[in-house]
Amino acid sequence: MDDTTLVSLFLRDGFVKLEGAVAPRVATDCERLLWRETGCDPEDPATWTQPVHRVAGMAQGPFAAAPNSPSLHRAYDLLVGAGRWEPRYSLGTFPLRFPHEEEPDGTGWHIEGSYLPEGESWYFTNLRSRGRALLMLFLFSEVGEEDAPTRIRVGSHLDAPKVLEEYGEEGASGPALAPGLEAASAHRPLALATGFPGDVFLCHPFLVHAAQPHHGVRPRFMAQPPLMPAVPYDLERADRSAHSPVEVAILRGLGRDAPVTVPR
Repeated sequence: MDDTTLVSLFLRDGFVKLEGAVAPRVATDCERLLWRETGCDPEDPATWTQPVHRVAGMAQGPFAAAPNSPSLHRAYDLLVGAGRWEPRYSLGTFPLRFPHEEEPDGTGWHIEGSYLPEGESWYFTNLRSRGRALLMLFLFSEVGEEDAPTRIRVGSHLDAPKVLEEYGEEGASGPALAPGLEAASAHRPLALATGFPGDVFLCHPFLVHAAQPHHGVRPRFMAQPPLMPAVPYDLERADRSAHSPVEVAILRGLGRDAPVTVPR
């Protein structure tokens, strides 16, 4: 995929899928280490006793390598801006979903929170996406339509800014935002984050998405880390051509025109 196409798809849909962005050997090693963390036997479904295993804090070599392939670094530069993102050397959290008769909670439409104000118990989000440059979905198993792929409302990143605008710089929590986000994006078509080990979805931080139960036969292994910003997003740049595609999408969601510049 050329740079212009990548940026255009991201601005239109709110995400872009990079196939094979993580090398096969790295993805295989990540899957092996995740199985070890669950304590489950990959060949014995009788040991798959929970619908969701949540694993956090994985920083072994494969997890340090996974977000740092040349194709991913190039995409970060294109979408966030060169010098505007922090390198990652770990991945987490991992919501590992297993086939199970019990239906899991936490399958509502939402955007990710990124910072925790003092005295609050839910993470907040604001219009500048404080604390988050991108939402990323790293696949470490084959994920088909029945394997609990993340549900995505295509183009919903353009609906979220108006919902967030009323909360100002302080922002709002996930539960406070969820009803407005769900209503504002209800007209959007649905996509599923399916693919193969090593595929990565780079998503606008305001993309409305949701988990779902697993109705397949093999567990779904995925990481959903943020790409962290090195500098805050700025919606009032004096040089309007310096807006990143993430910023451009926010401005368009607010009804403000913004030019797109694809770096060479």
